[in-house]
Amino acid sequence: MSSKKYKELRRHEDPHHARLLNFSCFKNQPFLTTDRSRAWFCNAVIRASELHEFHLWAYAIMPDHVHLLLWPKAPVFDILRSIKQSVAKCAVAWAKSERHATLARMLDEQPNGKRAHRFWQRGGGFDRNLWEPDPIWHAIDYIHMNPVKAGLCTRPRDWHWSSASRYAGGDEGPIPIDTTGLPPRPANL
Repeated sequence: MSSKKYKELRRHEDPHHARLLNFSCFKNQPFLTTDRSRAWFCNAVIRASELHEFHLWAYAIMPDHVHLLLWPKAPVFDILRSIKQSVAKCAVAWAKSERHATLARMLDEQPNGKRAHRFWQRGGGFDRNLWEPDPIWHAIDYIHMNPVKAGLCTRPRDWHWSSASRYAGGDEGPIPIDTTGLPPRPANL
């Protein structure tokens, strides 16, 4: 896709739409492989849900990216900014004091000479509006299967860093989900 077409894409805020959000770590690096960095992310989502109204329906934290399915009441831009800034601030502060090698991997040197340390890839990531039950449940299944496809576990419910266990009748997981507004699973799925 040309950069002009990319710039023309718009996010559509609709109070009746769920949002499938996928976003990556800077240069697709595995910054989310430690319990520490995953906890930063979990805490950021929990805080964002308190600051901005949204119902988190499903999630999976992967080593180099994240999947969220939520039903927002606030603009998604504000939700993402809240989550990403919180995690990046913790990660950069930790890297500055503890891991200088990690800090070097976070360095973003732009052609105009500006330098910044990044935890997340620039931009909003992938964002898709969903409003019908079938696509919503397909998205939940896709999110939960992601760790299996990546070889991180053999069954979705075994990946601690997702909501799959909760859907399988197990533990809540590190981020509470709120299925308010979630349509019932269609019989054909």
